[in-house]
Amino acid sequence: MKNLIENTVEFVKEKLKGAEAGHDWFHIERVWKLSKKIAETEDCNREIVELGALLHDIADPKFHNGDETLALKVSREFLESQSASEDIIEKVLFIIKNISFKNRGETLEKLPIELKIVQDADRIDAIGAIGIGRTFNFGGFKNNLMYDPDIAPKVNMSKDEYKKSNGTTINHFYEKLLLLKDLMNTEKGKEIANERHDFMLKFLDQFYKEWNVD
Repeated sequence: MKNLIENTVEFVKEKLKGAEAGHDWFHIERVWKLSKKIAETEDCNREIVELGALLHDIADPKFHNGDETLALKVSREFLESQSASEDIIEKVLFIIKNISFKNRGETLEKLPIELKIVQDADRIDAIGAIGIGRTFNFGGFKNNLMYDPDIAPKVNMSKDEYKKSNGTTINHFYEKLLLLKDLMNTEKGKEIANERHDFMLKFLDQFYKEWNVD
């Protein structure tokens, strides 16, 4: 297991050189660490958890013209090159395919615990202080407005609407970030998410005070 994990770390670091700061190696590393932290409290296959965490954003569709198959292809080719078993490959690819927030309406009701753990870790990295930083970074990357009081958030968007959305960065809190606390799968995930959720609410309060020059 150690060699496979170490080789995967090196592969991902190399593959994500120059990636947008919210989806770079440091994002992967945080999700990996969070996944291991949550896995300590669950009965799970640690190898699948770690591989899923490390490879979950190896080719994010946002940066590859919406292609949701590329990450699966890249991950399969890499794992096959490492002589990973087909069982391991299939379980890791399942995590990559089903982890995304935008795909939440398509996943099966009974999910493997390994997916639940990595999904929680990925969503936790999207909230709190880190989540705020990533959100504004990505908004700037897309040249979106920071905030416009006349543009209302669009909640309950379909998958296609979400993928095409170019709303304001502040609206993204209501369209995704503030929803994540209640989508956690594990008890440890819920515990960590609650603290980060509260921090975001305090940030928004302060943001509006400063925006309105109160």
